[in-house]
Amino acid sequence: MPENPNLARDHLANERTFLAWVRTGIAIVVFGFAIGRFAVAIRQFSLMQGRPIEQSGFSVWFGLVAIVAGVALTIGGFIRYRMVRAQLDRAAFEAAGFIVDLVAILTAAFGLALAGYLFYIEKGL
Repeated sequence: MPENPNLARDHLANERTFLAWVRTGIAIVVFGFAIGRFAVAIRQFSLMQGRPIEQSGFSVWFGLVAIVAGVALTIGGFIRYRMVRAQLDRAAFEAAGFIVDLVAILTAAFGLALAGYLFYIEKGL
């Protein structure tokens, strides 16, 4: 009989958690691409109508930040998965702590930045 009968269950839970990080990272990358692509599409439509727009505002930059954040989130999830896997094998699991706080703070900051940008655009029009 193995030392920890729940070890397989714990590893499977760790894998499911990692896959949730990957899904979230992919969603953020796609969201960032959509933000950036939308700004480029608006610029192209304006050019077709004879109204050139020199810049696309912050939309492309927000899109790039979201793409980089999605990639970073996926890498962070992978690192966390490997750490938890090693901890489970040593029977010395430690809760996430700082990484959860960091992801929450960065997500809130990005959401507030997007909200501020939308408010700025609305008041500027």
